[in-house]
Amino acid sequence: MAAVLVYSEKVETARELVAGGKELGAALGLGVSAVALGPGAGAAASELAAAGADTVYVSEDAAFEGWPADAVAAGLAQIAELAGASIVLVGSTRRGKETAPRLAQKLGAGCVSDVNSLVAEGGDLVAGRYAFGGATVAREKLGTAVKVFAVMPKTFSAEGASAGAGAVETPTLDVSSSVKVVDRRAKEGEHVNLDAAPRIVGVGRGFNAREDLALGDQLAAALEAVVGCTKSLADFEWLGEDRIIGLSGAKTAPDLYLSVGVSGQIQHTVGVAGAKLIAAVNKDKEAPIFAMADYGIVGDLYEVVPALVERLKSV
Repeated sequence: MAAVLVYSEKVETARELVAGGKELGAALGLGVSAVALGPGAGAAASELAAAGADTVYVSEDAAFEGWPADAVAAGLAQIAELAGASIVLVGSTRRGKETAPRLAQKLGAGCVSDVNSLVAEGGDLVAGRYAFGGATVAREKLGTAVKVFAVMPKTFSAEGASAGAGAVETPTLDVSSSVKVVDRRAKEGEHVNLDAAPRIVGVGRGFNAREDLALGDQLAAALEAVVGCTKSLADFEWLGEDRIIGLSGAKTAPDLYLSVGVSGQIQHTVGVAGAKLIAAVNKDKEAPIFAMADYGIVGDLYEVVPALVERLKSV
């Protein structure tokens, strides 16, 4: 086996993995292939080729609709064998975290999940992932012939990627799912994609009541940003789970992250460590968030945020 195979149901994450896979493949002397499955998979092929994939395996088989983990794992296993893949990179999205270990079992492979760094050292790959609640980074190697890594979004960048050969193959796959969908309902509330947001306003326990989050919304609107939150606010059901940043949610790399009422516990800050600029508002001058912030304001958010909004509106 002598290839790197990458997959994510999110095209942007798949593009990042292709670019990263190409870098790793160059160091290890391996080619890079990508997989697109499910509705619209054919349209994704050109994007994955542009990110560096030499071959894109495409299947719009009806079994992949909704990306059930068992069907996706079965399809990926067949494609991995067809492509001669010794390394498989799967996006560590919610679906990807479920798919990667299933795929590893089918391939007899080792698996590392929630990888936030992956480098070639001495002809092998070393994966980094947060351990002990984000307090440290564990470095792990896999000793199996085939290796599966579930890689967090934003670990690699697709910017400046050079195009691959872009050959498209449509293999015939034998897949099915034991999952029977009995009903589909639209998710309540507004959906956000924190992974792709260039500016994020993060809100935390400094807000006294759910209705006070309107201040965060006003600040985000003034900055043309999206609102993210700590896990506790989602636990309170003040905001949806898709807005969680950190170990339990999104790993982001925005141009600006402005935290308001966020203490800065590591379980949250690991999700914004890749931000280009971090600013913070907190009334506690000893709050951990200030240790990583480029700019900080020590003050009551109920006084600071309205002043910031007015200032931004006047610019």
